[in-house]
Formats: sequence, structure tokens, C-alpha cells
Amino acid sequence: MDNPTTLEQWLAHCERIHPRSIDMGLERVRAVAHRMGLRLKVPVITVAGTNGKGSTCAMLEAILQQSGYRVGLYTSPHLVHFEERCRLRGEAVSAAALLPHFQKVERARLGSDLRYLPGRPQDVRGEVSLTYFEFTTLVFLSVLAHAELDVVILEVGLGGRLDAVNLIDTDCAIITSIDLDHMEFLGPDRESIGREKAGIIRAGKPVIVSDPAPPDSVLEAARLLGADLWRIGPDFQFTGDKQQWGWSGRGKRYSGLAYPALRGANQLLNASGVLAALAALWEQLPVTAQAVRNGLALVELPGRFQIVPGQPTLVLDVAHNPHSVAALTENLDAMGFYPCTHAVFGAMADKDLATMLARIGPLVDRWYFCDLPLPRAASAAHLQAAWQAMPERNPPAQSSTHESPRLALQAAVAAADPADRIIVFGSFLTVGGVLKDGLPRLSAQHLSD
Repeated sequence: MDNPTTLEQWLAHCERIHPRSIDMGLERVRAVAHRMGLRLKVPVITVAGTNGKGSTCAMLEAILQQSGYRVGLYTSPHLVHFEERCRLRGEAVSAAALLPHFQKVERARLGSDLRYLPGRPQDVRGEVSLTYFEFTTLVFLSVLAHAELDVVILEVGLGGRLDAVNLIDTDCAIITSIDLDHMEFLGPDRESIGREKAGIIRAGKPVIVSDPAPPDSVLEAARLLGADLWRIGPDFQFTGDKQQWGWSGRGKRYSGLAYPALRGANQLLNASGVLAALAALWEQLPVTAQAVRNGLALVELPGRFQIVPGQPTLVLDVAHNPHSVAALTENLDAMGFYPCTHAVFGAMADKDLATMLARIGPLVDRWYFCDLPLPRAASAAHLQAAWQAMPERNPPAQSSTHESPRLALQAAVAAADPADRIIVFGSFLTVGGVLKDGLPRLSAQHLSD
């Protein structure tokens, strides 16, 4: 389509213009950003890591909003609606508001609205091919640049060093947990992956490392750049009991805090990194203790150990790699006894399926494997075969395959007793697939009843 006019048409256009869905590197996207004159004029917090990025961004946004700041947030991927990727002052940007920015990126990409200076190293003459993620990241960065904001939070999509988000120089980098994922792009081990994520660090700026055992590559990058390194343990700590928790670090202290509204064993680790970042940015963005309390109490983030009220118990989680599935397993184990646990699972084919299934397998009594609407997704049959090939799988467990997450959930609800538990996990597309049309009425009946 030569002249897209709707969001759906623009997204289809973005999917067609580059031969690869992922093409690591900043030269092309930097050239287009330069042509656009793209620049953020407010403090920027950039968040990278294997797991915990979304929760960290959500808590930052909630606390800063409670402090009265006008906050812009860019995160990815989305669960249901594309517009979820960008929030301005707590509200998702509208599709209509995005259209002029798609047009702006396209003009710059084609070279028809040139603002660049000839001879600059980042110049790429003529038409520039962008991936879907690169194009849409530029769209959202343009939205943020033209909004009246006080602070911007950016979540890295993949890695850090070569991710399109890294076009923007951050005022504070946060690096959450680092584990094995996307190894075909980021490297075969934690040191390699840490080196890529450390690419968001900027010279002389604070970097918050909330991984308790960070790769040496992250610490070395911070040292070489002269960054202001904040590590959990040496520079900030948290303590807690069953009722409350507290945080301390570099002359600041919060005590008697209620637990974050986001559930899960790792959320105190994420919240601690958030408080460290806010302490590091205190002179630019002071926050009150009450804003911290209110923000942590009110924060919301669908799909992160989200427990849906009703019977049977329904848990939604976008755990899609071994590290996050291990955390999900720990959280599920802490929920107590359920007569039967039903699991709806869909994932990408490049994931370490055997490790993921082995970790959560002992808790699952019935599997519902599902197809996902993406070429690189593993088919339901492939997932079932991977489970059946496990030498130590839960012997009494049963399994079935389904054409979509929605149909898999329908089958699980139909089979479940009110006292049972259903977990929906894996890709964002798995959780998004059951949220897309609204959650089912939770009862031990068919959804069509």
C-alpha cells in the first residue's frame, strides 16, 4: 500500500519494508533519527535486562506520577493493543495520535524530508530500510519528543548496545537480571549478554545494577566509562518480613513500606533498583516518601504473575525463558495446594523449551499447548513433542493441542473444577491471546455457557 492511512495499514507497511524481523545495528535507524532531528529534552531513564524490565518501568512510572511529574513511557512488546507500547501521563497513546508520526518517520526514511548535514558520519543517503521494531520505535520516540513531559522511561527491546532505544543518551541506566535468552543475537553466555546490555551505560551517568550476581562485563563497562555504578549489596539493600519491607542506600532510607502491588518473589529486587535510580536522580527528579508508598501500592502491570479473581484460580504470566519460568514456578509453589493445575502454554521455537518445561513440569497436571500467530512460534504439536520427549516429565500429566490460546483456555476451563488452578504462560502472544477478547467468566463450565 503506497499511502497508509490507518494504524493497521502502517503496521502492515512496517512489516514489509525490511527483509528481516530483527537486524541488529544502529547505523540505519540513527540516520533516520538524524534526518528527523529527533531529540528528547527531558531526563531519560533507560531499562535493560533479561527479566524484570516491564515491572521496573511500571514502578518507575507509578512513583514519578505520584510525585506530580508528567511521565512518558515506551515499552515493548504489547499484550493486546499496539498503542499499549507508549503511555503519556498514565494513558496509552491513541491510534489517531500516532498517524502523523508514522508519516514523519516514513518521510525521513525515504529521504524526502532531509534535515541532515552532508558529510556527517551517521548520514545514509537515499532510502533507508528499517525493521518493524526500528520504525515503530522511531514513531514512539517522536511522540515522546513532541509531548509536554518532565521525564521519559524507555525499555530496551533486545539487548541494549544495538537496540534502537539506545539511540537516546540516558541520564540513568537500569540493568535488571541477566540470564540466557536471545543467544543467537546476544551471545552464548552471561558475560556476552551482559556486555550487550551494558551498551546503554553512558559516561559519568548513574547505572543501577539490580542483578545480585552481575556478569563482570557489566561492571567492567561501567568502570571503563566512568559511570556512577550502583550495585545491589554494596550500594543499596532491602530487608523485609511478612508484613513490610525497607530500603536503604547512599544516605537515603525507606522503612515500613507495603509490598509492591505487583506479585512475585522478584518484585522487591526490581523495586530496589527503582528506588536506587530515583535516589541517583534526586537532584533532577526529587520524589517524596509518600509518592514512593503510593506508587508501589497502585502500580499495575497485566501479565506479570497476574492472579484473576474467581474459580478456578487463573494466573497469567509472560514467563518465556528459563529464568522467568523458574521465578514463576517459585511463585506458583508459594500459592499453596491445588488439586489440579492446568497449564496453557505457547512459545517461540527458539526458546530453551526443555529447560522451561522441566522447571515447571512437576507442578502441572494437564497441559494445553497452543499455536501462536507468528511464523517463528513453535506449533502446539512441536511443544507437545518437546514435553513428551522429556525423560523426567510428570508421568500422570495429560496433554492436548489447540489452535489458539483462547481455545486452549476454553478447554482448560471446561475441564477444571472450581478448586483447581489454571496458569497461562509463555509468549506475550499467549497471554495477549486470552486477554484479547476479555477474560472468561471463571467457573467450571464451558465458556460458551
